[in-house]
Amino acid sequence: MGHNMVPSILFSLGAVAAALVGAPAWCIALIAVAALAAGVVQAVFPHRSEDKLKWWTNRRTYLRHRYTERNRRRMEQNRS
Repeated sequence: MGHNMVPSILFSLGAVAAALVGAPAWCIALIAVAALAAGVVQAVFPHRSEDKLKWWTNRRTYLRHRYTERNRRRMEQNRS
């Protein structure tokens, strides 16, 4: 995978430590959600410079295609 998962692991360990010392459930849940969010961000968004450029280029191409397709469909519906 090659992703840096250290922040997620540290947050998870923080949740476990908080649970062991008797922290309130909402605090443990908040730490666990933060760990999950950090993991998702690390997994979804690229971190290396070449990958970022490719990811944004692909995203821009996809959005442009989606925008033109949506407009084409709207124009066809308006003609009907």
